Order: sequence, then structure tokens, then C-alpha cells
Amino acid sequence: MARLVYLGTPEAAVAPLRVLVGAGHEVVLVVTRPDKRRGRGSEVAPSPVKAAAVELGLPVSVTLEDVLDVGAELGVVVAYGRIIPKAVLDRLAMVNVHFSLLPRWRGAAPVERAILEGDAETGVCLMAVEAGLDTGRIYAEATTAIGGEETADALRSRLVEIGCGLLVEHLRDGPAGLPTPRDQSGMPSYAEKIRPAELELDWRQPASDLRRVIRLGRAWTTFHGRRLRILEATGPEDATAPGGHAVPGGTGAIPGRLDGAEVIAGNGTRLRLIAVQPEGRRPMAALDWLRGVRPGPGDALGA
Repeated sequence: MARLVYLGTPEAAVAPLRVLVGAGHEVVLVVTRPDKRRGRGSEVAPSPVKAAAVELGLPVSVTLEDVLDVGAELGVVVAYGRIIPKAVLDRLAMVNVHFSLLPRWRGAAPVERAILEGDAETGVCLMAVEAGLDTGRIYAEATTAIGGEETADALRSRLVEIGCGLLVEHLRDGPAGLPTPRDQSGMPSYAEKIRPAELELDWRQPASDLRRVIRLGRAWTTFHGRRLRILEATGPEDATAPGGHAVPGGTGAIPGRLDGAEVIAGNGTRLRLIAVQPEGRRPMAALDWLRGVRPGPGDALGA
């Protein structure tokens, strides 16, 4: 067992913290990002990691340099959200759980970028932390396939579970028990944070591309000038494929045009809406929304 500091912020970093405590490691300090204002009021809320640390009775700080004053043997980093400077790393070695197969998808949004690019597989790396962006050497990794309909939340949950297993296995004997690391190999790619504009559905794109955006969980379009989140959709179906549904007007049909619960997309494909969330309302079945708005023959999403 080891004397650790833990650095993390979002929900994905909660389970690894609990696993380390449950495995008997002494977590002497948890460092997370400052409390944030939630909603339109003035109240602030702690990060998920801070809330979990308080529940576990662990000391918490928002000052990174505090890790140097607690006599830790090692730092464990999971989605902390800040690059750790060399001056800190020179005094305390750290390992990071990263949710991709490095060097592919270094950066803030590896799960989302893997889905958007249509990657067939991804994984988790247990790596040494360096001052650069996810450039450290790899202690261990595990690979997993990405399901064709798997959402970002579902994939992230599986990767968190895999990452917990890597931590338990390779930190059992403390820092001295870590395997010899290897260099990253291959051409790096970078997972920039998802921009809001990337989540707006462009109905001129093929349905397969649109479905990947929807799987991120925050996809949106508009209907009659109001925002409509698309929570779940199936497809694509090619209008030219044997047994496929014919798209009215073929490949020349207007993208975004509603045909019942189906939406015309690019290249003669279409998506069937399953669940949506109109602006200012709760999520609902797409058929219930359609019964309420009663779209006319020329109505289209995103118009």
C-alpha cells in the first residue's frame, strides 16, 4: 500500500478515488478544482471529487502545490483538468489514468473524439505524468472495442472501470511495484474539448455522422426557431439500400425535412427520432413531441 495524493475533478474521477481508498491506500490529500456556480443562482457546488472526498473523510485542497507538503509517495491523477508544472513533478512523481490508447487522443476529450472519428477501439493508459500534454511513458494499458451504438457516457463508464482495475493491479505494492514504462509509439492526435458548435446537427451530413454526434449526449437542432435536443435516434438507413426505406425526393430531398419520426439527412440517408428534449421542457419520446407540435408537410429541423 502507498501514501498517495489524488488529483481529479469530474464524476469520472470519483470511482478511482473510492477504489484506491477501498484497496487500503492512504490518501493523505485530494486536490480538485474550485467550487463552481451551478445554474442561475448565486450558490456554488463542489466538484464530484470534492463531494466524494468529504464523504470519505479525506482532506481536500484546491491548491496544487499543497501536494508537496503532505509526505506523499506518489500522486494519482484522473481528469484533474490542469497541466501539472514541472516544478511540482520534480518533487513528486505522479501517474495518470488516461481514457485513450496513447498517443492517440491526447487531451481533454478523448472519449468524445474517438466516437466522432468512428474509432473501432479505444482503451485506458496508466502513464507517467510529464509537464507536456499526455506525453508521459506508459506503465500499462488495456484495450476495448467501441460499440456501434455506444454513447459517450456508457463508454466512459466502462473505461473508468478498466482504469480502476489498472490502478488496483499496478499500485498494489506502491510506486516500487510499477512496471518498467515504455515510450509512446505512433503519430499523436489531439482531443480538443468539444465546442458547442460541433454539437449542432447539420442535416446535410450523412446519418452515420449525425448519429455519432448524438451519441455524445448533447446534440441539438432547432424547430420553428427553438432549440431541440436530440437525445436518441436510430439509423442510418440508406434510401438506395435493398429493403431500405425510400426517402421522399431521394438524394435531392431537403435535409432536415420531417417524415413522421424520420428526418432526412445527407446522401439519401435518414434518422428515426426516438427521444428528444424541447427547449424549457423535460425529455420525452419523439412520438409524443411530434403529436404535440404537429409538423406540416414542409417543416424541417434546423431550418
